[in-house]
Amino acid sequence: MPRIVGVVGKPNVGKSTFFSAATLAHVQIANYPFTTIKPNVGMGYVRTSCVCREFNVTDTPGNSSCIEGTRLIPVQLVDCAGLVPGAWQGRGLGNQFLDEIRQADALIHVVDAAGATDAEGRPCDPGMHNPAEDIQFLEHELDMWIVQIVKKEWDRTIRSVEGTKEDLTDILEEKLSGLGIRRDHIVKARQKTGLNFERPSSWSDGQLQSLISELRKFSKPMLIAANKIDVQPAEENLKKLSDTGNMIVPCCAEAELALRRAAEKNVISYIPGDSNFMIASAALNTDQKNALTRIKDKVLLPFGSTGVQDALNLAFFKLLQMITVYPVEDAEKLTDHKGRILPDAYLVPYGTTAKQFAGLIHSDLSSGFLYATEVRSKMRIADDYILKDRDVITIVSAKRHA
Repeated sequence: MPRIVGVVGKPNVGKSTFFSAATLAHVQIANYPFTTIKPNVGMGYVRTSCVCREFNVTDTPGNSSCIEGTRLIPVQLVDCAGLVPGAWQGRGLGNQFLDEIRQADALIHVVDAAGATDAEGRPCDPGMHNPAEDIQFLEHELDMWIVQIVKKEWDRTIRSVEGTKEDLTDILEEKLSGLGIRRDHIVKARQKTGLNFERPSSWSDGQLQSLISELRKFSKPMLIAANKIDVQPAEENLKKLSDTGNMIVPCCAEAELALRRAAEKNVISYIPGDSNFMIASAALNTDQKNALTRIKDKVLLPFGSTGVQDALNLAFFKLLQMITVYPVEDAEKLTDHKGRILPDAYLVPYGTTAKQFAGLIHSDLSSGFLYATEVRSKMRIADDYILKDRDVITIVSAKRHA
């Protein structure tokens, strides 16, 4: 299953702008990779250096796109409803938000770094609100959402564990599986808190909430998109945000959306994540020129990018620890059975084996797996070989080749 990143935040922080900028269809992709897309789910791209330059070939991508040696790989994003305090109790669009966030494996929390929206998301003068409070608020909402699920029939759970000796890890796994919380998350949270899983009756409410907080961190890792970075005092507020211990990405979603729309209309030459752009059309009016100049002076020069692409990359490559793997059929020509050069780039979790990767491509490749070859070294690799980032491999199967 592909990993999904949720875009979350309170109203009026630029969350919808961030989502629109991240999912703007700026390249044409053949072989659309997702079969079921709900209205609140969109396709963005992560950006990585393509191996085509290393092998000195001109590639013919199929499931992704390559622009001047930059590979853009499609990923799924879910735009979650705006969150307000008390969402875990159903306030506002809380129930809708929580239903949507179940799908997410990691979160990009869009925060108004300028402090120009209050706790409810109502506009206020810049600097009037501390954006670090928004991070604490979101974490509290998520924690309480999980707490209320765990505490449902908690007394019965205690009796099952301490009376009939059922495994609390098993019980929690069943209760929380619909939230994307896996067994390994529970094991890690247990180890982190040191709680006695044989005697949950001895836990205080604070200890239970501590366990839930760790579960949330492991199952829904989060980074902060510090949006509206071009509005003062956003830059000054970065330290407050950094003090929360989260990964912080300075961001201007409005600028990214403007650049992507301009690139789509061939007004500028721009690849998402670039630190600059080139004017491609002479037919720019004064307002358009001024807008582009402002983006360059206020965002790209001081911060190196708009931050939107950086946030996507960090979410998938750092929070979810994904790597890129290129499967080919002909190790010498780097082609598939259609003769396309380096056609596909797959995102897989770190720790994926060669055989597991074969199964992601086609079940026949996994069930009939014989061996694989790592193209650079020409070495034959076994089914338990742990794939590395940017590996190019061939898979030999008893049933079919890839």
